Amino acid sequence: MKLWAGRFSKEADKRTNDFNSSISFDSRMYAQDIEGSIAHASMLAAKGIISQEDGTAITAGLAQIKKDIEEGRLLIDPNAEDIHTFIEQTLTERIGEAGKRLHTGRSRNDQVALDIRLYLRNECDEVLSLLDTVIKSIDSKGAEYADAIMPGYTHLQRAQPITFRAHMLAYSEMLKRDISRIEDAKKRMNSSPLGSGALSGTTYPIDRAMTASLLGFDSYTASTLDGVSDRDFCIELAGALSLVMVHLSRLSEEVILWCSWEFKFAELDDAFSTGSSIMPQKKNPDITELVRGKSGRVFGDLMTLLTVMKGLPLAYNKDMQEDKEAIFDAFDTVKICLSTIAPMIDTMKMIPENMRKAAAGGFINATDCADYLVSKGLPFRDAYKATGEVVALCIRTGNTLETLPVEEYKKICDSFDDGVYEAIALENCVKRRGM
Repeated sequence: MKLWAGRFSKEADKRTNDFNSSISFDSRMYAQDIEGSIAHASMLAAKGIISQEDGTAITAGLAQIKKDIEEGRLLIDPNAEDIHTFIEQTLTERIGEAGKRLHTGRSRNDQVALDIRLYLRNECDEVLSLLDTVIKSIDSKGAEYADAIMPGYTHLQRAQPITFRAHMLAYSEMLKRDISRIEDAKKRMNSSPLGSGALSGTTYPIDRAMTASLLGFDSYTASTLDGVSDRDFCIELAGALSLVMVHLSRLSEEVILWCSWEFKFAELDDAFSTGSSIMPQKKNPDITELVRGKSGRVFGDLMTLLTVMKGLPLAYNKDMQEDKEAIFDAFDTVKICLSTIAPMIDTMKMIPENMRKAAAGGFINATDCADYLVSKGLPFRDAYKATGEVVALCIRTGNTLETLPVEEYKKICDSFDDGVYEAIALENCVKRRGM
């Protein structure tokens, strides 16, 4: 029986039930629904709204339902309208009349708003832990090849020499900002909507501060209308998760390039690569390609949430049922990407000699050559012009800055001397920059 069946004279059409049902995706919140209901029942009993006896029966019954679900003795009915209905009806079947008192002073609107906050709070903790693991993998890999020199790029053109550790540090910093964003969003989310009722609170003398405290919230929502209709936290978290995926996708793109024969800076472990059904020589970086592709999926989840919420009048509207699949998918996708990319990085082998060779061949120490002339007293623009002429000469003659004879340097600018070779040595270039 539907919780709202009293108003209606006949059963809903099966198509209505199927279209309206959310049990297929909100069943994952069973633990949070039970946790919130136990806190609500405890408060009702403490305030004398229900008897202590009924309160005890309700909380014990809910705890047993949770245990039975987790141990496989109770299967969630896929035909139930939602997880909230399933748990309440199961409770009533088990403990009788007392179960019917659980929903006193509460609406499914504030119940749903509570459950999703509790659920996403846990999801945030999981993602934060996974982000920390990936950061440690990145930092460890950077330290393993700390002194390996590679080209730094702008416009995907070789620009200046850097160390591999410096390159990886950039991704570490990106993910640390992601941690900060999720922590901030989690803090803003940590306000209990329970007690908001359908939209305007309740006439029962409930204690919102008590339930908020029992559930580990910092406070409760000041506006009951906002309490049931706010999904800013879903959008904010989806935005933060989208940035996580941007950063993972950028790292993935680099790994894909590094593993290609055109770069060959890195080789992935066989356990984190795949082959071809027809080309026996192939070793494909599928994990990074999937991460790159799944970023679009998370971006889509963000757009779904923005679009669902943009035109809704206060307070609750059924459109908001669409929030769960989008935000659940965003978290699921980010978690599987993070949990897969960490061991891939751990087992990835860099090829320092290829990185060093690429760094030597792209005139990426030209800026240091110009800076050397500046140290000799030339204005930077004159030094820049002279160095550009040196690079052009090297290209015509098949030299590098390191192999060009000093006599050729002097023909372009007489401020050059043998000291230029020390100035443009790649190891000195990175050392002077503290890379």
